[in-house]
Amino acid sequence: QVQLVESGGGLVQAGGSLRLSCVSSRRTFNTDTMGWFRQAPGKEREFVAAITWNGGITTYTDSVKGRFTITRDNAKNTVYLQMNSLKPEDTANYYCAAGPPTSRMQMTHAYNYWGQGTQVTVSS
Repeated sequence: QVQLVESGGGLVQAGGSLRLSCVSSRRTFNTDTMGWFRQAPGKEREFVAAITWNGGITTYTDSVKGRFTITRDNAKNTVYLQMNSLKPEDTANYYCAAGPPTSRMQMTHAYNYWGQGTQVTVSS
């Protein structure tokens, strides 16, 4: 069963924008914590952003604060990552993740399910 499917990645120039989408087929979507992580070649998987089940709390890694926004539309079983003012250092494969409600939203191991990833490449 495919439970999380990301889309929206691509090639963009520095300073540009992309919006990533993740569609969930999980019956628990409306209670899941949703997160975005990224992994660049030779780097460990890195937390990017997360959002609670009702969107009441969001959290971001420092390097994307003010540039990225995570949102969700529970009626569409979809979580989004709006990425503005993109930099070459944002280049990575971006993964959507889902897990039960947690106080450790920035921790990789808090999430039980992962999408296949979507590639984001930012050129200078």
